[in-house]
Amino acid sequence: MIDLDISEAGLWTVTLNRPEKANSLTEAMLEDLVDITTRAEGARGFILTGAGKVFSAGADLDEARAGLATSDVWERLSTAMAALPCLKIAALNGTLAGGANGMVLACDIRLAVPGAKFFYPVMKLGYLPQPSDTARMAALIGPARTKMILAGGQKIEAEEACAWGLVDRLVAAEDLMQQARALLSDSLAAKPEIASGILAMCRG
Repeated sequence: MIDLDISEAGLWTVTLNRPEKANSLTEAMLEDLVDITTRAEGARGFILTGAGKVFSAGADLDEARAGLATSDVWERLSTAMAALPCLKIAALNGTLAGGANGMVLACDIRLAVPGAKFFYPVMKLGYLPQPSDTARMAALIGPARTKMILAGGQKIEAEEACAWGLVDRLVAAEDLMQQARALLSDSLAAKPEIASGILAMCRG
Protein backbone atom coordinates (compact mmCIF):
# COMPACT_ATOMS: atom_id res chain seq x y z
CA MET A 1 0.00 0.00 0.00
CA ILE A 2 3.14 2.16 -0.11
CA ASP A 3 4.63 2.43 -3.58
CA LEU A 4 8.25 3.44 -4.12
CA ASP A 5 9.87 4.53 -7.37
CA ILE A 6 13.59 5.35 -7.53
CA SER A 7 14.79 7.05 -10.70
CA GLU A 8 18.27 6.77 -12.17
CA ALA A 9 18.84 10.39 -11.14
CA GLY A 10 18.25 9.50 -7.50
CA LEU A 11 14.70 10.83 -7.13
CA TRP A 12 12.65 8.81 -4.66
CA THR A 13 8.88 9.05 -5.18
CA VAL A 14 6.74 7.58 -2.42
CA THR A 15 3.00 7.14 -2.98
CA LEU A 16 0.37 6.30 -0.38
CA ASN A 17 -1.72 3.79 -2.32
CA ARG A 18 -4.87 2.91 -0.42
CA PRO A 19 -7.35 5.17 -2.24
CA GLU A 20 -10.35 2.99 -1.42
CA LYS A 21 -9.78 3.94 2.25
CA ALA A 22 -8.80 7.58 1.57
CA ASN A 23 -5.16 6.55 2.09
CA SER A 24 -5.79 6.10 5.81
CA LEU A 25 -2.63 4.80 7.43
CA THR A 26 -2.23 1.43 9.11
CA GLU A 27 0.66 0.57 11.40
CA ALA A 28 2.15 -1.61 8.65
CA MET A 29 2.02 1.32 6.20
CA LEU A 30 3.65 3.63 8.70
CA GLU A 31 6.43 1.14 9.42
CA ASP A 32 7.00 0.80 5.67
CA LEU A 33 7.26 4.59 5.43
CA VAL A 34 9.77 4.69 8.30
CA ASP A 35 11.83 1.99 6.59
CA ILE A 36 11.77 3.75 3.20
CA THR A 37 12.60 7.13 4.67
CA THR A 38 15.46 5.70 6.72
CA ARG A 39 16.86 4.00 3.61
CA ALA A 40 16.58 7.22 1.59
CA GLU A 41 19.68 8.84 3.13
CA GLY A 42 21.37 8.75 -0.27
CA ALA A 43 18.37 10.12 -2.18
CA ARG A 44 19.02 13.21 -4.31
CA GLY A 45 15.38 14.28 -4.10
CA PHE A 46 12.22 13.02 -2.43
CA ILE A 47 8.53 13.35 -3.36
CA LEU A 48 5.70 12.25 -1.09
CA THR A 49 2.25 11.96 -2.67
CA GLY A 50 -0.97 9.94 -2.62
CA ALA A 51 -3.12 7.96 -5.03
CA GLY A 52 -6.69 9.04 -5.71
CA LYS A 53 -8.37 12.25 -4.61
CA VAL A 54 -7.32 12.33 -0.93
CA PHE A 55 -3.72 12.55 0.23
CA SER A 56 -4.51 10.87 3.55
CA ALA A 57 -7.33 10.76 6.06
CA GLY A 58 -4.80 10.09 8.83
CA ALA A 59 -4.82 6.96 10.95
CA ASP A 60 -6.98 4.00 10.04
CA LEU A 61 -9.83 4.41 12.54
CA ASP A 62 -9.95 0.78 13.69
CA GLU A 63 -6.21 0.71 14.32
CA ALA A 64 -6.31 4.18 15.91
CA ARG A 65 -8.79 2.92 18.51
CA ALA A 66 -6.56 -0.12 19.09
CA GLY A 67 -3.58 2.05 20.01
CA LEU A 68 -2.11 3.37 16.77
CA ALA A 69 -3.19 6.94 17.59
CA THR A 70 -0.67 7.09 20.44
CA SER A 71 2.09 4.97 18.88
CA ASP A 72 5.61 6.36 18.61
CA VAL A 73 5.69 5.37 14.92
CA TRP A 74 4.30 8.79 13.92
CA GLU A 75 7.16 10.61 15.62
CA ARG A 76 9.73 8.18 14.24
CA LEU A 77 8.42 8.81 10.74
CA SER A 78 8.41 12.61 10.91
CA THR A 79 11.86 12.59 12.55
CA ALA A 80 13.28 10.38 9.81
CA MET A 81 11.65 12.55 7.14
CA ALA A 82 13.00 15.78 8.59
CA ALA A 83 16.50 14.28 8.85
CA LEU A 84 16.80 13.50 5.13
CA PRO A 85 19.48 15.83 3.70
CA CYS A 86 17.86 16.13 0.25
CA LEU A 87 15.03 18.45 -0.85
CA LYS A 88 11.72 16.89 0.16
CA ILE A 89 8.45 17.87 -1.51
CA ALA A 90 4.97 16.87 -0.39
CA ALA A 91 2.75 16.80 -3.49
CA LEU A 92 -0.67 16.84 -1.87
CA ASN A 93 -3.19 15.41 -4.31
CA GLY A 94 -6.06 16.14 -1.93
CA THR A 95 -7.13 16.58 1.67
CA LEU A 96 -4.61 16.11 4.48
CA ALA A 97 -5.97 15.06 7.88
CA GLY A 98 -4.88 13.90 11.31
CA GLY A 99 -1.56 12.24 11.96
CA ALA A 100 -0.62 12.34 8.27
CA ASN A 101 0.22 16.01 8.90
CA GLY A 102 3.45 14.98 10.63
CA MET A 103 5.35 13.63 7.64
CA VAL A 104 4.07 16.47 5.46
CA LEU A 105 5.16 19.14 7.94
CA ALA A 106 8.61 17.50 7.96
CA CYS A 107 8.98 18.09 4.22
CA ASP A 108 10.70 21.22 2.87
CA ILE A 109 8.02 22.30 0.38
CA ARG A 110 4.30 21.57 0.22
CA LEU A 111 2.34 21.73 -3.03
CA ALA A 112 -1.42 21.15 -2.99
CA VAL A 113 -4.33 20.94 -5.37
CA PRO A 114 -6.90 23.75 -5.00
CA GLY A 115 -9.65 21.55 -3.57
CA ALA A 116 -7.58 20.18 -0.68
CA LYS A 117 -8.56 20.73 2.95
CA PHE A 118 -6.31 20.63 6.01
CA PHE A 119 -7.33 19.58 9.50
CA TYR A 120 -5.97 17.75 12.54
CA PRO A 121 -8.87 16.83 14.87
CA VAL A 122 -6.85 15.27 17.69
CA MET A 123 -8.60 17.09 20.52
CA LYS A 124 -12.03 16.03 19.27
CA LEU A 125 -10.82 12.43 19.11
CA GLY A 126 -9.24 12.59 22.57
CA TYR A 127 -5.54 12.47 21.69
CA LEU A 128 -2.57 14.79 21.90
CA PRO A 129 -0.74 15.61 18.66
CA GLN A 130 2.86 14.53 18.28
CA PRO A 131 5.11 17.21 19.86
CA SER A 132 7.15 17.77 16.70
CA ASP A 133 3.97 18.27 14.65
CA THR A 134 2.89 21.14 16.88
CA ALA A 135 6.35 22.74 16.81
CA ARG A 136 6.70 22.47 13.04
CA MET A 137 3.20 23.78 12.40
CA ALA A 138 3.72 26.74 14.72
CA ALA A 139 7.04 27.53 13.00
CA LEU A 140 5.21 27.69 9.66
CA ILE A 141 1.99 29.50 10.54
CA GLY A 142 2.44 30.86 14.07
CA PRO A 143 1.02 29.77 17.43
CA ALA A 144 -2.44 31.33 17.05
CA ARG A 145 -3.22 29.67 13.72
CA THR A 146 -1.82 26.40 15.04
CA LYS A 147 -4.27 26.67 17.93
CA MET A 148 -7.10 27.34 15.47
CA ILE A 149 -6.36 23.98 13.83
CA LEU A 150 -5.46 21.86 16.86
CA ALA A 151 -7.57 23.40 19.64
CA GLY A 152 -10.26 25.11 17.57
CA GLY A 153 -10.74 22.13 15.28
CA GLN A 154 -10.81 24.31 12.18
CA LYS A 155 -10.78 22.78 8.70
CA ILE A 156 -8.65 25.04 6.48
CA GLU A 157 -9.34 25.38 2.76
CA ALA A 158 -6.41 25.23 0.34
CA GLU A 159 -6.43 28.94 -0.51
CA GLU A 160 -6.32 29.97 3.15
CA ALA A 161 -3.66 27.34 3.89
CA CYS A 162 -1.53 28.85 1.13
CA ALA A 163 -2.05 32.38 2.43
CA TRP A 164 -0.98 31.22 5.89
CA GLY A 165 2.14 29.41 4.65
CA LEU A 166 0.93 25.94 5.56
CA VAL A 167 1.09 25.24 1.81
CA ASP A 168 3.68 26.87 -0.44
CA ARG A 169 1.92 26.72 -3.80
CA LEU A 170 -1.42 25.62 -5.24
CA VAL A 171 -1.12 23.52 -8.39
CA ALA A 172 -3.77 22.03 -10.67
CA ALA A 173 -4.12 18.29 -10.13
CA GLU A 174 -2.97 17.44 -13.65
CA ASP A 175 0.23 19.45 -13.15
CA LEU A 176 1.04 18.42 -9.59
CA MET A 177 3.73 15.80 -10.16
CA GLN A 178 5.31 17.71 -13.02
CA GLN A 179 5.62 20.79 -10.79
CA ALA A 180 7.11 18.68 -7.98
CA ARG A 181 9.70 17.17 -10.32
CA ALA A 182 10.49 20.59 -11.80
CA LEU A 183 11.24 21.97 -8.34
CA LEU A 184 13.72 19.16 -7.83
CA SER A 185 15.50 19.46 -11.18
CA ASP A 186 18.25 21.80 -9.93
CA SER A 187 18.89 19.66 -6.85
CA LEU A 188 19.16 16.51 -8.93
CA ALA A 189 21.66 18.20 -11.26
CA ALA A 190 23.79 19.78 -8.51
CA LYS A 191 26.64 18.23 -6.57
CA PRO A 192 25.06 16.43 -3.58
CA GLU A 193 27.16 18.32 -1.05
CA ILE A 194 26.08 21.68 -2.51
CA ALA A 195 22.40 20.74 -2.53
CA SER A 196 22.46 19.40 1.03
CA GLY A 197 24.64 22.31 2.16
CA ILE A 198 22.15 24.89 0.93
CA LEU A 199 19.31 23.09 2.69
CA ALA A 200 21.32 22.96 5.92
CA MET A 201 21.95 26.71 5.70
CA CYS A 202 18.23 27.37 5.16
CA ARG A 203 17.41 25.45 8.33
CA GLY A 204 19.72 27.73 10.26
